[in-house]
Amino acid sequence: MLGLVLVGAPAASLFGQGGATVLAMPPTPLLPEALRTGPDHDAGNGVPSWVGPDGPVLIEDGIKRFERGTAASAVAHGTVPSGTVTVYQFDDATGAYAAYSYLRRNGAEHVMLSGVSVVVSNLKLYPESAAALLKTVQIGLPKVGGTKGMPPLLPTYLPAKGLQRDTVRYAVGPLGYQAMGATVPPEIIGFDKAAEVVTAKYEGKGTLTMLMYPTPQIAGDHGRQIEAEMNRQVSSAGTVKLRREGPLVLMTTGAWKPAEAQEMVESIHLRNEVTWNKPVPPEFHSEVRKTVSLLTSILVFCGLGALAAVVLALFFGGARAAIRVMQGKPAATEPEFLRIDLSGRPAPIQGNGPGANQ
Repeated sequence: MLGLVLVGAPAASLFGQGGATVLAMPPTPLLPEALRTGPDHDAGNGVPSWVGPDGPVLIEDGIKRFERGTAASAVAHGTVPSGTVTVYQFDDATGAYAAYSYLRRNGAEHVMLSGVSVVVSNLKLYPESAAALLKTVQIGLPKVGGTKGMPPLLPTYLPAKGLQRDTVRYAVGPLGYQAMGATVPPEIIGFDKAAEVVTAKYEGKGTLTMLMYPTPQIAGDHGRQIEAEMNRQVSSAGTVKLRREGPLVLMTTGAWKPAEAQEMVESIHLRNEVTWNKPVPPEFHSEVRKTVSLLTSILVFCGLGALAAVVLALFFGGARAAIRVMQGKPAATEPEFLRIDLSGRPAPIQGNGPGANQ
């Protein structure tokens, strides 16, 4: 059933008496009706579930709301609870991916990512029944388009060869990064400058860390801090190879062979489809404004220079033509100019004096 809420005006205002009427549409349910009628259903009212140990990380990732419902299975004399399903909705797909990476770190529950939502379940059902129920949940989740619906690009740069996919960890804040096993102190990563980081382990080797920043300048500043920190803890960090390419910083740690680590960081390159769908720091906006101002000044200078050249050409050309007309000469011809004939044929020498054509 669809509910409508009228806020801030008497009923008479609906008939044009000048009052303001606000039509509030309830948010789309995150769970299907079969789960929403369970005794443990919680639509995010009252005390939210993110006040627990996972709360700070979920807030850091941009959680908006959640719903939790209880699944039931049939028995001889009714039904019994068979686990819960919880859906967390986030501001964008980037935050959802970070929360998905965090929530599946221990592997104790089934975690599924769908757009800007993360589904966590601990169903005690037959695999076929559980899969069908989760499929129903996924189909009913709200869909978000535009930049908010775009997943983060950074994890796609991870080389596939030897990658242990269950070890991929993505974070957009210091709390999530620290909780997932930080290889670098979070305070020097630069999360306050809109940094994002992904780490992954490679079979028989070590850990690859990739960091993305809004601009190459910010990447350079924090890349130097990370290099200094790695030089300080070189004995415990394993094989450290670090390289920066534009806004991307690459680093290996752990049991890599030096040649393999060097090959790994040199094999990753930025692609042309790099996008950014997160708020960037004020420094980035300042640099953009400076660049736009410089380009605008150059265009204005070039335009004024071209206009000045046209005006001077008209002035000097017109003045010269006027002087020739005043002297009784044609304005647009130069009969006294010499002409060089390079054809090789003999030609008479012409002059301007009497008898010059003889």
